[in-house]
Amino acid sequence: MLLVCSRKCGGTLFRALFAEVDVDRTGIYQDHRVTQPGYVCLNCGAPALDLGEVPAALEEEAREDEASSIVTADVLCPVCETMVQLDAGMECPNCGSPLEVG
Repeated sequence: MLLVCSRKCGGTLFRALFAEVDVDRTGIYQDHRVTQPGYVCLNCGAPALDLGEVPAALEEEAREDEASSIVTADVLCPVCETMVQLDAGMECPNCGSPLEVG
């Protein structure tokens, strides 16, 4: 985790917005867990960003780009003889028969 202020104010203290804190019956801290990532800079109040998440976000974006770059093709359905534009491994939208894009 590498938190930075989104306003770049130089603040070094941050507050977790969505954290659960466990205490004993006298109110003494026992444990905590972050239920949803969300932080605020205690210096200026701006949202904080976790730069440690950047590599994972870039990988996810690359996977999404790769998935969306699948070539579509015009295919003549062998069952209903309709020309349809499909991605690889899809079914005919008219009759539902499986189609192969080659």
